[in-house]
Amino acid sequence: MSNQKMTNYRWTICVMLFFATTINYLDRQVLSLTWDEFIKPEFHWDESHYGTITAVFSIVYAACMLFAGRFIDWMGSKKGFLWAIGIWSVGACLHAVCGIITESYVGLHSAAELAAATGDIAVVIATVSMYAFLFARCVLALGEAGNFPAAIKVTAEYFPKKDRAYATSIFNAGASIGALIAPLSIPVLAKFWGWEMAFIVIGALGFIWMGFWVFLYDAPARSKHVNKAELEYIEQDKHENGTVDTGKEEEEKKIPFWKCFSYKQTWSFAIGKFMTDGVWWFFLFWTPSYLNTQFGIKTSEGLGIALIFTLYAITMLSIFGGKLPTIIMNKTGLNPYAARMRAMLIFAFFPLVVLFAQPLGTISPWLPVIMIGIGGAAHQSWSANIFSTVGDMFPKGAIASITGIGGMAGGIGSMILQKSAGNLFVYADETQMTFMGFEGKPAGYFIIFCVCAVAYLIGWVIMKSLVPKYKPIDNI
Repeated sequence: MSNQKMTNYRWTICVMLFFATTINYLDRQVLSLTWDEFIKPEFHWDESHYGTITAVFSIVYAACMLFAGRFIDWMGSKKGFLWAIGIWSVGACLHAVCGIITESYVGLHSAAELAAATGDIAVVIATVSMYAFLFARCVLALGEAGNFPAAIKVTAEYFPKKDRAYATSIFNAGASIGALIAPLSIPVLAKFWGWEMAFIVIGALGFIWMGFWVFLYDAPARSKHVNKAELEYIEQDKHENGTVDTGKEEEEKKIPFWKCFSYKQTWSFAIGKFMTDGVWWFFLFWTPSYLNTQFGIKTSEGLGIALIFTLYAITMLSIFGGKLPTIIMNKTGLNPYAARMRAMLIFAFFPLVVLFAQPLGTISPWLPVIMIGIGGAAHQSWSANIFSTVGDMFPKGAIASITGIGGMAGGIGSMILQKSAGNLFVYADETQMTFMGFEGKPAGYFIIFCVCAVAYLIGWVIMKSLVPKYKPIDNI
C-alpha cells in the first residue's frame, strides 16, 4: 500500500447512488400516496384497478430488469445510469397528463366533471384512466429497472468486497429515505397544488441528479479525484489474490447472456429476490391504503403523515444491516459469502413480527405500523446483502447482468403478490370473507401479512440449498 494519504472519493460516489435511489423511490411512491384520496374518486377506481396498475408496473419492471443489466454492462456505468434516470424521470412526469387524456377521450372538461360522472361513463373513465396510468407506469418501470444494476455495478467498481455490503446498505437506504420524505411532501403537493403537480415536481428531481452525475462520475482508475492510495484500496481484492493488475483485466471479463442462467449462483440470487421483493413493494404500495381502509386515516392528514413517516424511519435501521457481515467476518474469519448468508438468516426471522400487525391493530394503528416498519428494516438489510452476493460470485463485467436477472425475478414475484392482493381485497370486501377473527378487507390484509412474514425464511432455505458454500465464477 502507498504511504500517500488516501482520498475517500468512493464515498462521494456512494452518496450519489444514495440520492439516485432516493429519487427512484420518491417517483415510485407518488401514486401510492395519491391514488386512494385524490385519484380514486376522480377516476372511479377500486382496489382492482390499482392492483392491476401495480402488477403491470411490476411485470414490466421485471422484464426490463432482464435486459437493463445487460444494457448497463454494454453502455458502461456513466452513460447507462444517465439513460435510466432520464427515462424514469420522463415517465414520472407523464402521470400528470393522464387526467387530460381521460377528459379528452370522454369529452369532459374538468376533474369535477369526471368525479361527478355515473353509470357507463364512470366505467369508461375508470378504464381509460387506468390505461393512461399504465402507459406512464411502463415508461417509469423501463427507466427504474436500470437503477439497481447500475448502482451495484458502480459499487463493485468503487469498493472492495469487504465493504460492498455496507456501501450497498448506505445507498439502498435511499429507498427508506425516499419513502420517508414522500409522506411529508407528496400529500401536501397533491392537496394544495393538485396530484398532477406532485408527479411533476418529484419527477423533475431526476433531471437535477443527471447534471451532477455527468461531472462527478468516472471509473476509479481514470478519476482525477481518486489518488493512488485509494485506488490500491479499491482494488485490494486483486492484490490479495496475487493477480497482476492491468486496470482492465477483470472489467473486461464477460459472460454470454444466456450462459448466466446455467449457474446455480444466478438461480440462488434470482429466487431470493423472487421470494422477497414483492414484500417490500407491498408495504410501499399498499400501506397508505391499508391505513385508510382499516382505520380511516388519510395520508394528507397529520396522523397519516406521522404514521407513514414513523414506518420508514424504522426502516432506516437497515443501514446497520450491511455492517453485520463485516463484523461476522472479523470475528469468525468466514469468507464474505458465508458471512452474508449468516447475516441474511438473522434478518429473515425479523419479518415474522408482521404476523402480529393485524391483531395488534385492534389496540392502536401505531402498533401495526411499528411491526411493518420492523419488517421493512429487515427487508432492506436483507436486500443490501443479497445484492452483494452477486459481487462475491461474479466478475465485474457480469454484475449488472446478473443483478438484472435477479431484479426480473423480484419483479415477477411482486407482480404476483400485488395483483393477488388487489383481487383478494375486492373479493374479501364483496363476500365479507373471514380469517382469524377478521372480516372483509382486514381479513384480506391479514392473509397477505402472513405471506410476507414467512417469505424470507423460505427464500433463504432455497438459496442455501442451491449454493451451500462460497463458489465464485472463475472459469468463463
